[in-house]
This record gives sequence, structure tokens and C-alpha cells, in this order.
Amino acid sequence: MKSKPLLPLPVSWEECEKRNWDAVDIVLVSGDAYIDHPSFGIALIGRLLESQGYRVAMLAQPEYQDATDFRRFGKPRLFFGISAGNLDSIVANYSSNGKVRDRDAYSPHGSPWRSGEKSRKNRYRPDRAALIYSNLARQAYPDATLVLGGIESSLRRFVHFDYQQNLLRGSQLSDAKADLLIYGMAETAISRVAAAFAEEKSVSGFAGTCIRMTDSQFQTFTEQLPAEQKLTILPSFTEITDNPELFLKAELAIDRHARQYSSKILAQKQQAVWVVQFPPSAPLDTKAFDALYQLGFSRKAHPANQQIPAEKMIRDSVTVVRGCPGNCSFCAISRHQGPATVSRSVTSVLTELQSIADQPEFSGTISDLGGPTANLFGTECSIGSCASHDCLFPTVCKNLLTDEKKSLELLDKALQINGIKQVFISSGLRMELLRKTPELFRKIVLHHTPGAMKIAPEHTEDHLLQIMHKEPHQDLLDFTRDFKKICKQGGSHRQITPYIISAHPGCTEADTKAMVKKLQRAGLSVRQFQDFTPSPGTISTAMYVSERDRRNNKPLYVAKKQAERNRQRKIIEDTFLTRKKNKKQNLGSPRSRHRS
Repeated sequence: MKSKPLLPLPVSWEECEKRNWDAVDIVLVSGDAYIDHPSFGIALIGRLLESQGYRVAMLAQPEYQDATDFRRFGKPRLFFGISAGNLDSIVANYSSNGKVRDRDAYSPHGSPWRSGEKSRKNRYRPDRAALIYSNLARQAYPDATLVLGGIESSLRRFVHFDYQQNLLRGSQLSDAKADLLIYGMAETAISRVAAAFAEEKSVSGFAGTCIRMTDSQFQTFTEQLPAEQKLTILPSFTEITDNPELFLKAELAIDRHARQYSSKILAQKQQAVWVVQFPPSAPLDTKAFDALYQLGFSRKAHPANQQIPAEKMIRDSVTVVRGCPGNCSFCAISRHQGPATVSRSVTSVLTELQSIADQPEFSGTISDLGGPTANLFGTECSIGSCASHDCLFPTVCKNLLTDEKKSLELLDKALQINGIKQVFISSGLRMELLRKTPELFRKIVLHHTPGAMKIAPEHTEDHLLQIMHKEPHQDLLDFTRDFKKICKQGGSHRQITPYIISAHPGCTEADTKAMVKKLQRAGLSVRQFQDFTPSPGTISTAMYVSERDRRNNKPLYVAKKQAERNRQRKIIEDTFLTRKKNKKQNLGSPRSRHRS
């Protein structure tokens, strides 16, 4: 196994000088404070590039009033890698209803403000951070190469809706005038791109990337395409802004392309240029996935004296699975991480758990063994793959194999590691999958649930659940029955905390009233809910904008006015929550904000 690096990536030129560097190859820019933990994409990419021999520096939460911070390391020999951070910056900065958030888990002390002044220019993370950072990097070094990545740019790579501005915007690649955009999980693409830049070769055509082209360049490009290469042209920015129904058409096409791991090239005309997307990178296999977590991480914020809430939340957690084939309409995970699941080996996870247990400050509790959906760990397709990658809707696909023994083995062996006293699963769980693995279901409920078990039925009305691409309400009732039976037999008093979304496209006040009654009848109490957030890169957002149903393109009721959204919220509040509690809960965890 590769030995762990003793030092985090440098965040200052002084740290570079201590390594005897006279220049850096790559500067990674992030809207988050730097936490050297594999749960954070920018740290994972930084360590991967470092392992390949590149001199990588981290520019975390730079000042953005001028370009001074972007000159900290000099011009990078290869490129600036620019990311807004773990969250889209608008989702990080604003609630679903456009109110400024007063907490940022990825910034020092959980505050979004650099000092006491609560103004837009004083935030740690600017709005549309990737655009701001790109402009400043270009100001600092006009001839520097700019590569966009991370969830903000990935989900804003085509025409998208910005709910803070309440308008459709063009691709972030075209707006930033960057040289390249890497979408999805970037390990394979970034490795190829870095090697190409180092060898002064073209990066055009790499899987998992997008480039900009002028009209003449695009015409030449299409004329030179091999006859067997398929090209799909999406509705343009002008066409979509003139007819928002085409926004839903474009998003559905992008979704199909992503779920199929299609070999087609997608192209979309922006205001002045074309954005051309090459086919997605193939998902990692288990061996490559394991290798990422052998790179070595301090698992701490750097500099170490920073107090970052996300560090505390994630420090003693371990990612065991990536990707999700649920394809929920409101969720960007399938679009960004991909619909195919890949699991780490039990050996790899246990090795990481041992390294955590060896830390002198370790409390004895592993806070999470998870991922986007924790109990997708060990699942695979019995036929290898299919074009739809839609394994959970409307029911669990007969070809989806669940490996209950693998999950049980991992949990049992984790508790055998000296120093580990508790192992929790705090990530999301799919109810229908748990019921197909009864021994694992029982074990998680009785021994690996931190407090209440959190599940996400999202709603109760079946017509709305179909729009959401979620399982029917009966699944929640069956799950609740089985959960209570397990608790009674095991002498446990644990409860279920259902997570729901209010004011989703298609949801009326009558639907909300019906939902709270059904939840009450099921003996469930809502402690967490979130108004629907029309964030970039989801089909739900396209339905919100177009006011059309994804299933048949028919007109769809959408609660857009604040008064309409507030009335649905009040129904839930008056039934389950005090106003004080709701104000606190509705800020959402970083995970919940990422989901929707």
C-alpha cells in the first residue's frame, strides 16, 4: 500500500518553498475551506494528481475582490482547476426561497461571512463561484489554462435555471470562457487531461469533458466526424428562452444520454458559441475505486487550527459506494456521480477504518459507512448493464443483485477493529432495498442507526411520486410496519424520521393536506422537510421552469409564487413543527441540500 503523505497539499507559497518547489504545476481553486479528507472531491483530485507526480497547490476560499490571491503560487505550469466546492454556490448561499443562508458548514466556524459584515462582497464563497474564480484567474494570468470541474460546473454545463436570479443562463463553460470543463466524477478525465497538457497535446475529445467552439469551428468539427459517430444537437439557448417547454426536452435528452453512458456527442448553441460534450467517462471499477482511498489523507482541515463544521461531521466517516440508479427527478446524484454503482472492497474499507481507529483523537464511533445511498453497497447487475440504468423505479429491477452477506461482513469486521466501539450508517437508505435484505435491515435498525432512522419517502401521493420518480406510498407503509416489528422484537424504541419535499412541481395544497394525514395515520412525524429547490441539473427543475409533466409533456401545476409555497409549508408546520424548530431544520444538512 502507498504510504500516507505526511503533509497536506500546500496552501501558501511558503509551504511550496519548504518542498523546494520553484513553481507549481496545478493550482486547485475551491469555494470550500480545504479539508484533506477523501469525502471532499477537491482533496481527492488533489491527492490523485500528487500521486502522479504533479506539484499541486490548493487555493481555498480565495479573496475575490481582486486577483491578488490568484497570483499566490505564480502561473501554474499546466492549469488552474476551478471548483465552487462541494455544493453549487447558489445552493450554498441561498435557501430554496431565495433567502440568504446564515450558515455554511464548509467555512470557518460555520459562518458564510469573512467578518462581521453581512454583505454579498464579504462572503467566503461568492455567488456563481466558478465564474468569479475563472475571471480572476484570467485577470491574474491572461494566458493561463482554465479547467472547470466540481458539481457547480458539472450541473451548469448546458443551459440551466438559476433560481436566485429566476432566469435561464447559458453554459458556465461559455460564460467563464474556460478552456475545458470536466463533468461528473473526474478522476479518469483529470488524469488524462493533466498528462495531455504536460505533453503539450490536444485535450479535445476526451471522455467526460466539454469544450467551446465557434460557429466555424463547430461546422468543421461536424464535417470531420466519422460516419459512425452520432451527434445530438440540443435545443439552443435562444430556442429555450423563447419556448421554456424545450428546456424540459433538453434535460430529458441529457438525462437519457447520461443514464445510457451513451457514445453520442451532445452539442448546444449558447449565445455566441457552441458547447460540445464528449461521451461520459466510464465508472471506476472496484480496484480503481479502492486505489483512490490508498492515497493517504490527514482527514483534517488545513491549516489545522480552522474550525470547519463539515470536518467534524465527516472526519470519522467512510465512503463505501458511489453512484445511484434511482434517478429521482429532484436529485442530481445520478447526473453527477452516474447511475451505475461501484463499491469498494471490504478489505479497502477495513484498512481505512483501521487508519481512523489509529488516530489518537478518535472517539470510538464511526459516524457513517455510506455514500449517496448506503445500502447500494455491494449491488450489481446480473446482466452486466442495460441502457436505462433505472434499477429502482417503479419497483426494484429483477436484475439488480443485492449482496446482503457483503454488507453484514463489513459491519461485523468493522466492530472487530481495536478501538472501534460503534459503527453507524447515517447516509440515506432505500426502503425497498432494505426489505429485500431482512437480516441487514434488522441489524441496521437495532445496532447501526444513530438515533432515529432517516428515510426519504419525499411524499405520499402516488401521482406525485411518479413525477418524482419515486417508489409508491405503499412501500413506505410496508417499510414502517416491518420497522416497528423489528423494534418490538428487539426491544428498541427507535423511530423513523421521514424526509419530505414540499411544493414540488405537481404538488398542490390538497396533495400536501392529504400527505400530512397519511403520515399521521402511519404514526410518522415530520422533523425535516425542505421546500423544493429548483437547482441546476435536475428534471424537476425543468418541470418547474416549463410547467410540464416529464411523463407526457402535459401542463403541470407548479407552486412558483412565494405565497403558494408558504401555504404548503404552513400545512406541514401546523401539523408537525413549531415555527422555531422548522426554522432550524429547514436549513438542511449539506447532504440534503446537495440532493435537491
